[in-house]
Amino acid sequence: MAVGTFSVVTAEQLPVGLLTSVGGALDVSEGTAGLMVTVPGLVASATAPILPVAIGRLDRRIVLLGLIALMVVANLMSALAPNFAVLLASRFLVGISIGGFWALAAGIAVRMVPERYVPRATAIAFGGATAANVLGIPAGTLIGELTDWRIAFAILGGLGLLVVVALLLLLPQMPATWPVRLRTLAEQFRNPVVRAGVLATFLLVSGHFAAFTFISPIMQTISGIDKSMIGPALLAFGVAGIVGNFITGAAAGRNIRATIITISVLLAAVLALFPIAGGSPISGVTLLILWGLAFGGVPVGVQTWILKAAPDSTEAATALNTSMFNLAIALGALFGGIIADHVVLTAVLWFGAALGILTSLAVRTTRTTETTHH
Repeated sequence: MAVGTFSVVTAEQLPVGLLTSVGGALDVSEGTAGLMVTVPGLVASATAPILPVAIGRLDRRIVLLGLIALMVVANLMSALAPNFAVLLASRFLVGISIGGFWALAAGIAVRMVPERYVPRATAIAFGGATAANVLGIPAGTLIGELTDWRIAFAILGGLGLLVVVALLLLLPQMPATWPVRLRTLAEQFRNPVVRAGVLATFLLVSGHFAAFTFISPIMQTISGIDKSMIGPALLAFGVAGIVGNFITGAAAGRNIRATIITISVLLAAVLALFPIAGGSPISGVTLLILWGLAFGGVPVGVQTWILKAAPDSTEAATALNTSMFNLAIALGALFGGIIADHVVLTAVLWFGAALGILTSLAVRTTRTTETTHH
């Protein structure tokens, strides 16, 4: 499941490191090439809540196999795309695959283990997403630089094939506990604790992506880091993210509210300090590592909050949260671009910091006594 999550999240964000090469090869501007990230984000945010409703009582194992197979086809389509229109169509398919896989993955990880291991199982399943941010994007960028951007998409398609084989061999049958209805999704949104979790996801993820999409120019202009060192710096960010994921997974089992407030405040502090204290390569990389540590805990932190808030309808609540996560990636990158173009590059960091503070306030003021409310 973790490798599956790794491959779909890498598929979503792979173009971040390949924008320039793809734009050059297919003769579109970098801004237009950025649609390769926005399109699957928007499609995934629509798929996540609709797919669990659409599949009804279908065995979850068959659905996951279908979604990964779709990702394999989409990546091969990207690798062979003769023009940008075909490439965008393949990214649309990637969006369906991500939205569906994410929405079902957490609920399935929970069903595979005894209750006391649920936070750890969730951390492992979501560790794949964090590892994608860490290793997937730098590795894809490196492969694209050493060979060709098309090869990077093709290799990811090959990884997807391996996941299909592994799921076939290892995943037991997973009949639906009961089908998700659209009504169930609406009910989840009426649960104030679920609502707070979904809001926390939206604020933290859009704040992070508004700034992180521009990490390369930020590191170069503020910290004076050479372009060739961006890859290794992102790798350090990623490793810190994996550590953050597991620390948060352990802490979330004990006190989920304090855990989310801590990562929100840490993220806000790092983003706010960057323009002030990140003026040298050493301080810039140090802050980037702290940023990774804070953001690495976000997926597992909010997911644990959601699972505790809606123990009886994990699929519906997770679908809602996944939808918000992907919408936040798309909108964060979009607003970050507008701010960077029309205000000043450092403004994206202040924007992200403000959203981090808002998150900690939203979580602090939510009464979690309502977690028993189904």
